[in-house]
Amino acid sequence: MLAQLSPQIRQYIMVTGNYWAFTLTDGALRMLVVLYFHGLGYSPLAIAMLFIFYEVFGVVTNLIGGWLGARLGLNKTMNVGLFIQIVALSMLLLPSSFLTVPWVMAAQALSGIAKDLNKMSAKSAIKLLVPNSTGAESQLYKWVALLTGSKNALKGVGFFLGGALLSLLGFSGAVLAMVLALSTIWVVSVIYLKKDLGKAKNTPKFTAIFAKSRAVNYLSAARMFLFGARDIWFVVALPVFLTTQFAWDHWYVGGFLATWVIGYGIVQSLAPKITGKNKGVMPDGRHATAWALGLSITPALIALSLTYNWHVETLLIGGLLAFGALFAVNSALHSYLIVSYASEDRVSLDVGFYYMANAMGRLIGTVLSGWIYQDFGLAACLWLSTLFILLAALISQGLPKHPRAKLHASSL
Repeated sequence: MLAQLSPQIRQYIMVTGNYWAFTLTDGALRMLVVLYFHGLGYSPLAIAMLFIFYEVFGVVTNLIGGWLGARLGLNKTMNVGLFIQIVALSMLLLPSSFLTVPWVMAAQALSGIAKDLNKMSAKSAIKLLVPNSTGAESQLYKWVALLTGSKNALKGVGFFLGGALLSLLGFSGAVLAMVLALSTIWVVSVIYLKKDLGKAKNTPKFTAIFAKSRAVNYLSAARMFLFGARDIWFVVALPVFLTTQFAWDHWYVGGFLATWVIGYGIVQSLAPKITGKNKGVMPDGRHATAWALGLSITPALIALSLTYNWHVETLLIGGLLAFGALFAVNSALHSYLIVSYASEDRVSLDVGFYYMANAMGRLIGTVLSGWIYQDFGLAACLWLSTLFILLAALISQGLPKHPRAKLHASSL
């Protein structure tokens, strides 16, 4: 069956499968760490600190990873990322007495490097695998949305898996199961992934890691505030709030957040239809601004319900679902625009710079999530989230209007 598919489709399947496997373990590991260390009595700020190196090294990896991808090829950076994740997980197999804060932070640092090498490689590869033909922009949007949406749906499954495995196998048993599964995927990827995928024709200098495109710079800044706005309340504050205020156990917390992320991923994969691709409309800066403004309403409404103690549980859950759907479209629009804006011969460099900004937003959001929640509560996290989204909308005003705002009729 696979032999009958084109080489591009086969490589797309390989890249996507690699990305899926990684994402599943990454989501499970995130939930495992949050719930396990909260159960040990760690404060929200202390839990946030466990992820600091994960985000810091994500920033560095995205900045340098694009350069490495252009020099070495995306197959190598993707497989190296997968291997580093196996090492990071293996570090957590030690007895609980050895799982000190510095050791877990070091493991999270490796996991951050691994995740962003893998993600940068996968997103960059899509640009190179889409055939250069009439309707290529439409196909690119569809493939990027499918890759990103399916990844996030699996990350949601990973959240549920993390909570379930923690309850069924304990921390060490859950980590060991993920090490064995990911090692199998890594062997398959090393054997079958195309060797020269994404390697630049001309060896780029290290100074090329910084984006030279105005569009990429503006989009990267908007992305930083967009993802900072999500993680300010989603990474640490929300799971801890659900556990302490609603008395939800690990199964409920993991299951609810998993359902949220799965729904988020499904909406993300449908984003081309939602934003008008079927009518021949391709997104541009105006779409990014409008969808960000719509998104800013949801955290503000949830914050109001918390401030005035009005139907808190109903509005928090309903608002979170609305936020997830709107955030999914915003994220999908950004993911398409960066791949579209990226220059083909420096695609990994431009995508790497963009995801460096994405990682910076997550870093800021993660730190603030623990600190603001611990000192000021969830409502304050949500008000700050609203402000960040409005800043993302303001920056998006500087994005160019897509030159191919209307698809050619033959591409519909």
